[in-house]
This record gives sequence, structure tokens and C-alpha cells, in this order.
Amino acid sequence: MTLVRRSLAFVASAFAALLVAGAMAGAAQARTELSFGDHDVARTVSFGGSCQHCELSGRKLIGATFTAANFNNATLVGSDLRGAQLMGSDFNSSNFTRADLRNAQMLAAKFRHAIFISAVLEGVVAQGADFEEANLTGARLAGSSLLGAKFPEATLISAVFANSDMTGTVLTEVKAAGADFTGATLVLARLDRGDFSHASFRNATMQAAVLKYGNFTNADFAGAHLEGADLKGADLSNAHHLTQGQIDLSCTDHATRLPEGLVARGCSLKALKAAAIQKALERALGVPKAAPPAAPAPPAEPRFIAAQNRP
Repeated sequence: MTLVRRSLAFVASAFAALLVAGAMAGAAQARTELSFGDHDVARTVSFGGSCQHCELSGRKLIGATFTAANFNNATLVGSDLRGAQLMGSDFNSSNFTRADLRNAQMLAAKFRHAIFISAVLEGVVAQGADFEEANLTGARLAGSSLLGAKFPEATLISAVFANSDMTGTVLTEVKAAGADFTGATLVLARLDRGDFSHASFRNATMQAAVLKYGNFTNADFAGAHLEGADLKGADLSNAHHLTQGQIDLSCTDHATRLPEGLVARGCSLKALKAAAIQKALERALGVPKAAPPAAPAPPAEPRFIAAQNRP
């Protein structure tokens, strides 16, 4: 029943994301007017069209709106983007080093090869966003919503995802040594072939997650929920606080490496039942992989590159 409740919660979250994306599409021209107490910051900042290779380092862009915009290769080092809306926009290969993106909205945005070293992204909503091969070393994403987000081959060394919703998130072949997933929801997430050495999964919810052939040397699994998780070929030989009870609820094989004293028993009846419940819910509800929300429609003419209205 716990798995059913968690899966239904996941579906409800995904449905809410689609509603948000639809609402944004209908309001593509709307400008954000937010006040964060910074009197020298423009109350309205909107971006559309194309501004590739733009230099925006150190700019105060609180509450700025980027809708269906092309900002690939832009430089935003140290920029203040709190509460910004980067909806359906292209920021591939852009540099957000040390940028502040707390509570930003990033639905269906593209950040392939982007740099977020030591960036602050706590509370971001990035459902369906693409961070393929991005560098998020030391980035802080605690309390974020990352349903269906994609991080294949990304660098997540020492990144913080504590208490984030990462249902259906793709983390294949990532470099995530020392990353913090404490309390995160990783139901149906893909963590196969990644380096998660010294990472923390304390109290993480990982039902039906895929950890195949991953490196979890010295990772901490205290209190983690692994019902139906696929651990085939995973290296857990030096994992901390892993119990036989957790292993018995997961799926292992002869290539699974476990701490001394723990035994790999294949897929137990409980593990098979847990995985079957997840897959049945996916088929019945039509959400096999937390599909990303559709990108919002581009703004209608006339379009503009930048407009600022100061008080």
C-alpha cells in the first residue's frame, strides 16, 4: 500500500506539472513583477528571442522571465536569478557558476553542457529539464522538484539534492561522488552505471530505482527504501548501513557486490511484487517514464531581446 500511495502521489505531481506548463503557454507574454526588497533591481525584466553568447555576469535579474528564448553559450556567472522563470528556453553550454537561482522555474528548459559550479538552486522546479553532461559540482538543489529531469553523464560531485523530488529522474553514468541525496524521493529513478562513491542516500525513497552496475563504494544507505530496486551488478561492497532486510526487498544477481555478511538472493518474492506494483501502475496510468511537460509556445510578435521598467 505504501508503494501505491507513493506512486499515486508521483502521478499527481506529474499531472500538476502539466497544468503549470499549460498555464505558462497561455501566458507567454506575461511579465513577472516581484519584489525581493532589492530597491535597485528592476521590477520587470523579460527576455525573448535570441541572445546567444550574451554577457550577463553579476546582473540582478530577480524574477526575470525567459520564455522560449535562445541563450545558449550565455555567461551568467554570479548572477542573481532568484524566482526567475526559464520556461522552455535554451541555455545549452551557458555558465551559471556561483549564480543564485533559488526558487527558479525551469520546466522543459535545456542546460546541456551548462556549468553550475557552486550555484544555488534550492527550491527550483525543473520538471523535464535537460542537464545532459552539465557540471553541477558543489551545486545546491535541496528541496527541489526534478520529476523526469535528465542528468545523463553529468558531473554532480558534492552536489546537494537533499529532500528533493527526483521521481523518474535520469542519473545514468553520472559522476556524483560525495553527492547528498538524503531524504530524496528517487522512485523509478535511473542511477545505473554512475559513480556514487561516498554519496548519502540516508532515508531516501528508492522504490523500483535502477542502480545496475553503479559504484556505491562507501555510500550511506541508512534508512533507505529499496523495495523493488534493481541492484544487479552494482558495487555495494563497502556501502554503509546497508541491511539484509533492504537487500531482500531488492533485486540482485551474481555480479552484485555486497558488504561482508550480506547475501544476494536474486529477486525475492517481495521484491518482485514491489516491482510489479510499480509497473502495473505505470501501464494503467500511462506514465511509464515521467514524461517532461511540453515547452510553452514562443511569444507572439512583436518580440524583443530585453526590456526593463524600473520603478
